[in-house]
This record gives sequence, structure tokens and C-alpha cells, in this order.
Amino acid sequence: MNRAWNTSTTPGTEGRQAETLAGGGAAGAGMQTTYKTRGGPGRQSQGMSTSTRFDTKIAVLLREDLEPWQRLNVTAFLVSGLGTQVPELIGQPYEDADGVPYLPMFRQPVLVFQGAKEVLRAAHERALSRALPRAVFTSDLFATGHDDANRAAVRAVRTTDLDLVGLAVHGPRNAVDKVLKGARMHP
Repeated sequence: MNRAWNTSTTPGTEGRQAETLAGGGAAGAGMQTTYKTRGGPGRQSQGMSTSTRFDTKIAVLLREDLEPWQRLNVTAFLVSGLGTQVPELIGQPYEDADGVPYLPMFRQPVLVFQGAKEVLRAAHERALSRALPRAVFTSDLFATGHDDANRAAVRAVRTTDLDLVGLAVHGPRNAVDKVLKGARMHP
């Protein structure tokens, strides 16, 4: 069944209800059998699967005053941390029609949000209080040049004094939604 409704109660999930697979199909463990997607012509004909609604959510929250290159850089760094600590997020390797292999990626979408510095600080506190897997990126990391310096820059600052510019979290959908309270979907 394909029905549309307002999904505004869940940050950043505007879209439509997708078709449901009978008997769970290939959805796998820990997932329901629907996934919200943006509507569009030819979605099914392009081979895009819209048949999985995940019980968990991967989200990145960026400070709204970042430059475009910083947003991309911070997002890439943050999601790399989640993949190392939550291995079940990673799917199987890819292969094209010519048999050329490619690395595996996340099994579910990464939703990107933005907010003011205060929204980011509050989200960080909520992620900590819920003990969700998380990664942080501070403004100090823009001035470092390698991994050891990145870790040293974070270690030098108390939790409450971190100048956060990005936060990635993974967890149950409702918990992540609560962490993101006040944030808005990245344009």
C-alpha cells in the first residue's frame, strides 16, 4: 500500500510512505519493512529500493555558520567514526556489472541537520545522557593537520567547553529525534 502523510513530527523525514515488502523481504534484522523517501518520477523504474524503514537513525548535526567546504569535511569525518564503532551499520561490498569491486557503505541513509551553536551544545548533552554512539568535531580541528593532533585538540578541552561544529549520532529513531530537538534539516 502506498499512502502519503505529513511526517513533520520526525525531523528531516519529509516524504511519502513507501511500499511494504510482504514477509519482511530483504529488510534484515532490526528493521521494520518501510522506508520514507522523497517522492519523484521513476523511482521504482530506476531500481531504487524504497522498501525498508530502519528502527535506527544515523544523523549528523552541523553548526549553521560553517562554510560549504567545512560542512562537507566535518560530515565525512563524523560518519567515519560511527562506522568503526557500530559495525552492523555497514552493508556488503559493492560490485559493478563488470565485476569491479567497491567498498561497503552504510546500510541506511545518513540524515544531515543544522542548527545554531546552542542547538549543537544541547544535542551533545542529550546524546551523552542517552549514551548514544557519537562522534564530535570541534572548531580546533580545522587548524590541525593529522589524526594525532585531532585527538590531542579534543583531549585538551573539558566536555562542557568543547567548541562543537559537528556531531554525529546513531541510535533508536526516537532517541535520535530527541537528541536533534531544535535542529532543522540541512538544505
